[in-house]
Amino acid sequence: MFNPVNIGFLRIGWIDVVDVVLVTALFYQIYKLLTGSVALRIFLGFLSVYLVYLVVKAAGMELLTMILGQFMSVGVLAGIILFQQEIRRFLLNIGKATAFERMRMFSWRREQPQQRMSVTPFVEAAKSLASKNTGALIAFQQASDLKFYAESGDLLDAAVSKRLLMSIFNKTSPLHDGAVIISNGRIKAARCILPVSENPDVPASMGLRHRAAIGLSEMTDSVVLVVSEETGQISLVHGGEVYRNLSTSDLRGKLNEFLFDVQAKPASSAASARSSAEEVAA
Repeated sequence: MFNPVNIGFLRIGWIDVVDVVLVTALFYQIYKLLTGSVALRIFLGFLSVYLVYLVVKAAGMELLTMILGQFMSVGVLAGIILFQQEIRRFLLNIGKATAFERMRMFSWRREQPQQRMSVTPFVEAAKSLASKNTGALIAFQQASDLKFYAESGDLLDAAVSKRLLMSIFNKTSPLHDGAVIISNGRIKAARCILPVSENPDVPASMGLRHRAAIGLSEMTDSVVLVVSEETGQISLVHGGEVYRNLSTSDLRGKLNEFLFDVQAKPASSAASARSSAEEVAA
């Protein structure tokens, strides 16, 4: 057992050490969360006022203590309003760190094997759209419910096909501006609005489609397929990580891995020939 240590008039026990470590970790996480944003300066301003409040209170300045005390009591509510986006991100990160969501995902996937769909229409559509530099954004629902985002667009509930996907993302289509949401192997909705990532580490070269894909993958366990309108590159986003410039075979492997836990294996000569025939047909 850790015996308390006396340093002058201070008596430090193991509870005090754990308390200091936890507070340090909390402030470090807050710093990481606010780094690169205006919110960091606001937070430092609040912290400075609070330190001044402690000093004047210890010095016995009653009038100034009363004024700053009123400010601090209102400052808590003001801080919640000012930092609502940062607080939301912080709570989302905590939620993603728990194993509950992963356990639920694992359970659901095993209970509903019949709902496994073919990724071929998405691979073929992405290849055709990329060759024409036509942008696309497709979100695959997993354990996290995307009903809220689906309702921001037009509900379809249609069977998945390459022709339908290409029609939706055609530049003259009224549904092309936004995301398509795939749920239970069907096109649930189109023209959906996704949350844009506020992560300052996202490269400036990534456009709004990529930021929306990253934003959704940060908040949910969804897998998002992106076709860049500027470069024609195909990307896949999962868990906030972006896999860029994928070939059709890489895209197929990643989709099977992220959606169905099927690891990509070295293809045999027969499998390679079959894959080549599919790409030629596409």
